Amino acid sequence: MLETIWGLIVLISVIWVIYDVATQNKGLTNIMKVVWILAALIFGILGAIAYYFLGKNK
Repeated sequence: MLETIWGLIVLISVIWVIYDVATQNKGLTNIMKVVWILAALIFGILGAIAYYFLGKNK
């Protein structure tokens, strides 16, 4: 049960990063968009946290 909940949290965070990079974050170059999406896919929640603090335009 806990693994399922953790999996859903990771999935939602990765989807959020992909959505935010693709639609909301216009300041990034295309290469940086690909880098952030790959980071989210590879590192999951850690990639999403890094994106939130380092890559997201405030």
